[in-house]
Amino acid sequence: MSDIPLGLLFGTLVLLILVSGFFSASETSMMAINRYRLRHLVAKKHQGAIRVSELLKHPERLLGVILLGNNFVNILASSIATVIAIELLGEAGIAVAATLLTVIILIFSELTPKTIAALHPEKIAIPASLVIKPLLKLFYPLVWILNYLANKTLEVIGISKINQDNQRLNTEELRTVVHEAGGLIPKRYQQMLLGILDLEKVTVEDIMVPRNEIIAINLDDHIEVITEQLSNCQHTRIPIYKENIDNVVGIVHLRKLLSLFKYNEFTKDALKGYARDLYFVPEGTPLHTQLLNFQGHKRRIGLVVNEYGDIQGLVTLEDILEEIVGEFTTNPDAFSLDIYPQDDNSFLVDGSITVRELNRVMQWELTTDGPKTLNGLILDYLEAIPEAGTSLVLANHPMEIVQMANNAVKMIRVLPTTRTETKD
Repeated sequence: MSDIPLGLLFGTLVLLILVSGFFSASETSMMAINRYRLRHLVAKKHQGAIRVSELLKHPERLLGVILLGNNFVNILASSIATVIAIELLGEAGIAVAATLLTVIILIFSELTPKTIAALHPEKIAIPASLVIKPLLKLFYPLVWILNYLANKTLEVIGISKINQDNQRLNTEELRTVVHEAGGLIPKRYQQMLLGILDLEKVTVEDIMVPRNEIIAINLDDHIEVITEQLSNCQHTRIPIYKENIDNVVGIVHLRKLLSLFKYNEFTKDALKGYARDLYFVPEGTPLHTQLLNFQGHKRRIGLVVNEYGDIQGLVTLEDILEEIVGEFTTNPDAFSLDIYPQDDNSFLVDGSITVRELNRVMQWELTTDGPKTLNGLILDYLEAIPEAGTSLVLANHPMEIVQMANNAVKMIRVLPTTRTETKD
């Protein structure tokens, strides 16, 4: 190369350094590009995104052609730098050339282009694919040989298969993605998405109306009592039974009873005639499964039963939907149907409220692994049946039991947090 002008050698060296930077940026951008946004662009028929997606289907081939080009360019640059150094400094210039070229490649061919590519992967990867894809086709036989040798080496050290599922997210990872979306997803929609993800780990017992609070019609009551109960009922569907709730006859839709009242034909037999057959839900059923079951059976209400067939509670489609979209309430003075703010900054809370709803509305973190209601949580905490006026601190939240009924906590006052004592 002694006959080649130094100017041409310097120009070639600079060009090779830039090409090396291109390969480095291409590698980083291809690996760092957002796979989900890439799929979105592919769905919109974005040609650049389609090229990148095709390259990423076989990452070993992509890396093979990039590393092949990058190493070839770096070695060629090293050779030219050595020639230049010998021309200028003699044999002593070899060490100087190696040192300077190492620094230059690190700065201009590695760190700088890779940093830019990591910050703007999409802007680098899509244009780079215009060059990388033809190079892959051109040097495919050589790339295939290199990949074959590399795969054999992996087999020797015990790695026989490249994981193709590393981009799949589990539920908890998806929750993290939703949390980190920040302003990209409105807070309200974030809560809905998280609610959907929670359906898998929440069961019907977490949200059902407990057995003792099921509003139902007793056919053994006098007809006037039944009429009065129906006229004041706030629900559109209501179970009917004889003697006790375990002897449920069916479920009636109040709207279908209007004609009976209109023509004064309402009787117990007519009421039973309008009752629809029962739909039972096994306890322990996850909410996402029950949501599909309601849809498949075209039902909106079901009775939760245990392994012995005893009724444990009642769950509705609305209960499940509230886990996603929040409480359905028309009372502007209430946080929910069971939580009422007071003028002194305290809250009156119904003891039958579920722990999940209390956590959601109050932004608390009470445990949901044990009792499902606030009443059950307090009884489990105190390990005794308390009296009205009993005060306690539950998970750093001071409370006072306002009302007891039938050995259950009926109403609790949650006081403003002024202390942090907890029970060991």
